[in-house]
Amino acid sequence: MTAFALDWINLAIRWFHIIVGIAWIGASFHFVWLDYSLRARENMNKGVFGSSWLVHGGGFYHVEKYLVAPPSLPADLHWFKWEAYLTFLTGFALLIVQYYWNASVYLVDPNIYAMTGTKAIVISVLSLLAGWIVYDLLCRSTLGEHTGYLALAVFILITGAAYGFSHVFSGRGAFIHVGAMVGTIMAANVFRVIIPNQKKVTAALLAGETPDPKYGKIGKQRSLHPILMARCGVDCFVRWYDPAFL
Repeated sequence: MTAFALDWINLAIRWFHIIVGIAWIGASFHFVWLDYSLRARENMNKGVFGSSWLVHGGGFYHVEKYLVAPPSLPADLHWFKWEAYLTFLTGFALLIVQYYWNASVYLVDPNIYAMTGTKAIVISVLSLLAGWIVYDLLCRSTLGEHTGYLALAVFILITGAAYGFSHVFSGRGAFIHVGAMVGTIMAANVFRVIIPNQKKVTAALLAGETPDPKYGKIGKQRSLHPILMARCGVDCFVRWYDPAFL
């Protein structure tokens, strides 16, 4: 009976994870496209970098982007954060249900590295945390000022992690941990950097101060990284979700 209930819980979390993940990555791609669609026009409001006209769902939308921040904020400001938070939470929940619950079966392969299920779980959690810490330190270092070098460093980080996972976990466990690490980095970016920086800009506006443009620049850089990482994460997830791979 427990196994039957666990299967239904697994299925429910899995589909919820797919839905919020699509919403998150879809929103990220949309905003990247939106940035490239912006055009400078006559009689734009002060501080507006560019605007874009869109047609969808039987109506027209007019979007303006302020490079730093508008002079004042409306009461109904929409924050794009819960897509990221829910994707991470459901993904980690799925990691628990699918892998941690039977870690000795799904994470451990004695032919690769003999260890207990508990030890495998500890390594898993610490490795996901370590991935975020290393990534964040890279972004805060001088490499963060050079997008190309930073991208190369992040690529080396993910490749190195994949190599390490393949020498610790089972083949299946190693594969999903690459995607899990990428997803953790992406979600932590939103929770630890992007949203806090946007809150600082908002607080400055509400206090009648001029926001520091560096927060927007950092947020923009970090918000682009999920797009670069998404392919790797999605590829791992597809193999995780595919019944043939299971």
